[in-house]
Amino acid sequence: MEVSDSNFDPAIPMAPGDRKRILVIGGGIAGVSLAYELACSHRVTVVEAEAVLGYHATGRSAAMYVANYGNAAIRALTRASRGFLCVPPAGFCETPILRPRETLYIANEAQADALAREEYAALDLLSVEQVLARVPMLRPSAVVAGGLDRDSAEIEVDLLHQCYARAARARGAALSLGARVEAAAWAGASWSVRTSAGIVEADIVVNAAGAWADRIARLFGAAPAGLVPMRRTAVLIDPPAGLDLDTLPMVMTAKEDLYFKPDAGLLMVSPADETPVEPCDVQAEEWDVAVAIDRLQQHCDIDVRHVRHRWAGLRTFAPDRSPVVGHDDALPGFFWFAGQGGYGIQIAPALARLGAMLIDGRAGNADADHALPLIADFPPRRSSDSRG
Repeated sequence: MEVSDSNFDPAIPMAPGDRKRILVIGGGIAGVSLAYELACSHRVTVVEAEAVLGYHATGRSAAMYVANYGNAAIRALTRASRGFLCVPPAGFCETPILRPRETLYIANEAQADALAREEYAALDLLSVEQVLARVPMLRPSAVVAGGLDRDSAEIEVDLLHQCYARAARARGAALSLGARVEAAAWAGASWSVRTSAGIVEADIVVNAAGAWADRIARLFGAAPAGLVPMRRTAVLIDPPAGLDLDTLPMVMTAKEDLYFKPDAGLLMVSPADETPVEPCDVQAEEWDVAVAIDRLQQHCDIDVRHVRHRWAGLRTFAPDRSPVVGHDDALPGFFWFAGQGGYGIQIAPALARLGAMLIDGRAGNADADHALPLIADFPPRRSSDSRG
């Protein structure tokens, strides 16, 4: 499952006769990153139903790069993406995408064993005194152990997303906003897709529609992949007076039922909720906001008098919580690129390269040998055993 951390080499252009018309449905980080990888070899069009890119999950991310987060496949993709995020290709982005921010995992008496899990093996274990020194507002009664990820970082999500979109356009991709897919027909060798902005002809359709991916699949005649959108809530509150937000780590409970981090001079707090919902412009529920504040106050000596802002986003998962990536085995010219869950930003570079490799049907750079083992984990049709 190990993947190279090295920066990706530029993709090798395909021969002119191999160029395909590819329609990518969805303008979130998944769609635009894959469009960027494909546009140097193919004629790519991205259609986004909303009037702006990244309106749903991408624009509502917690904006962190945390290599210990997620299952084994997610962690491998996260590690493989670090090189690109730290040192993007020349001309891709002029300012840093990552900004150092440690992540501190804390455990109370009931959660102490959780820090022994496989994904936490690389953490630096801290004493209670060391934990409290880093986060003075934590209640001593709420902490019996801590683990520090020194390599985590904040991601400039909007910057990364916009750079992908700009670089995809520079490679020749067309991006169409406010273009909702309405109907599709297979003409024997290609797709004719009607959108609210016009007809698009494509040899391959990429389903990167996030929470709407199963709905898009049905519209094309594909069986759904069992993707479930889940609501995730976040609030912004005033930090305690005197708290040094520059050095404050992101703090997450070992049970992963609470996290908080600095955000533009305020404190962002989430109860890490995962409530199944229908795809929609999801909004924060009062109950989840109250749970977030209650859990924060159980762990921290903080008086929350006012919620400055609240929002919710959608994290879309397959049952086994790994991405759904690959050609549909029952529908020609239909490629899945969905189910990134809450990890889509930090895994975008590696997953986009894997997606492009699968669509091209061959490797494009020296990372291929390391990446190939991951491909077996992501087919749209997975056994019930693999879906957990």
